[in-house]
Amino acid sequence: MIRRAVLIVLGLIWLGPTYLLLVNASRPADSYDPSRAWAPPEDFSLVTNFLRALDSADLGASLGSTALYSVVSPALGVLVGALAGYTIVVLRLRHGFWWFLLIFGGTVFPAQMLLVPLFVGYSDAGLYDSRLGMILIYTAINVPLAAFVLRNFYTGVAFSIFEAARMDGASTFRIFWRIYLPLSTSALAAVFILEFTFIWNDLIFGLTLTQTAEVRPVMTALAGLMTDVYAGTPVPVGLAAGLVVSLPTVVLFLATQRLFARGLSLGSV
Repeated sequence: MIRRAVLIVLGLIWLGPTYLLLVNASRPADSYDPSRAWAPPEDFSLVTNFLRALDSADLGASLGSTALYSVVSPALGVLVGALAGYTIVVLRLRHGFWWFLLIFGGTVFPAQMLLVPLFVGYSDAGLYDSRLGMILIYTAINVPLAAFVLRNFYTGVAFSIFEAARMDGASTFRIFWRIYLPLSTSALAAVFILEFTFIWNDLIFGLTLTQTAEVRPVMTALAGLMTDVYAGTPVPVGLAAGLVVSLPTVVLFLATQRLFARGLSLGSV
């Protein structure tokens, strides 16, 4: 009984900010009152507030760009990571462990350390404020995690599968594409979900490497809208935009949570 009561209290505390966000994002834009933040709204205006934010900050273009980045970059990242894991484990690359450390070692550095060289390099290469540039950086950032998970996964796959396929005349790439890649579907899906969430919620690289509404990620556009809160944009409008923009990652995780859990357990072999 005590345990259940403690869990209920902790759950209510955890849900408190979510409740505040929902009720205040649903208020009419001109009726926000901080002293009545906990009171339910008299009129449900969430959709109206979001449509206003969509027009004010041009979130439509940013949502399209973010959807592109969040799908293409994780797909490329997990493919390259799977190739790296396959090469190191199955093809038994010479000094494979050290190659793996080289790939994964970049994750030990804070992202803030990369901003200045990335900005300079992208400007010199003509990739600044371009969708191609954002796809490349997100793909590169996602490769280490994919290589880590897939390397662990392929370690648990019997090497006799590879030997049997080679005896049947299959090439190394065909074995990867037709056998090892389908075997690792769950692990690939788990990494894709994690990387999709990271890219969708990214702010720092969007602020540094983009400028126009057509290229910048949605969180960067949303940050600009929230900055404008102090210059005339009503609080419910900003909250509605943040709430609706966060829904795709929540829906994706809820829809794939079993696949996600199974993939991570397979990838931790």
